[in-house]
Amino acid sequence: MRRTAMKIDRRSELVLDIHELRREAGATKEIQETVAAPAEIGSPIIGVPEGAPIALDVTLQSVGEGVLVTGDASMPLTGECSRCLTAVSDTIEVDLQELYVYEESEASEEEADRVIDDCIDLEPLIRDLVVLDLPFIPLCRPDCAGLCPECGVNLNEHPDHAHEAPIDARWAQLAGWQGESDVEHESDAGQDSETDQGQGPEAGR
Repeated sequence: MRRTAMKIDRRSELVLDIHELRREAGATKEIQETVAAPAEIGSPIIGVPEGAPIALDVTLQSVGEGVLVTGDASMPLTGECSRCLTAVSDTIEVDLQELYVYEESEASEEEADRVIDDCIDLEPLIRDLVVLDLPFIPLCRPDCAGLCPECGVNLNEHPDHAHEAPIDARWAQLAGWQGESDVEHESDAGQDSETDQGQGPEAGR
């Protein structure tokens, strides 16, 4: 679990005021609003752009030891394909279900998120859930062909793209030697033919 900081930045749009619940068991508060995403939600490859809209649909319920948060949050994702490096975009929705305990609760600080000054901060919760739900290898499409390893051309756009198979340097040298050998053989054969023609009449005498 996350550990809520001992101080909450009330300027954050993901910080929710729960004073209306007044710690009355069973009291609820519905929140349906769109807030701006903070920076660095996601991974270096794909994530939620800073300032992007996060649509919250949550219920805050007062329980004995704190406030139970349930609902969901949806937001856009942007990044790049791991194979062809083109831009990708998607939408991610995470389910929220977390208990925020009151400051005086006996739960250890390492085990629970806290209600601080009648506020709860959803940012750590949403950040962790998004990271867990991100694709490990983001793709523009499941069958992305990627880039040509030799020249970098996008194989999705040029599916017939191909290069001649490279020749092993050792075979190239052998081919060159074979070519020289064939030329020498033809030259020797030509000289032998001329010699035979020159000796032909003398052999008949």
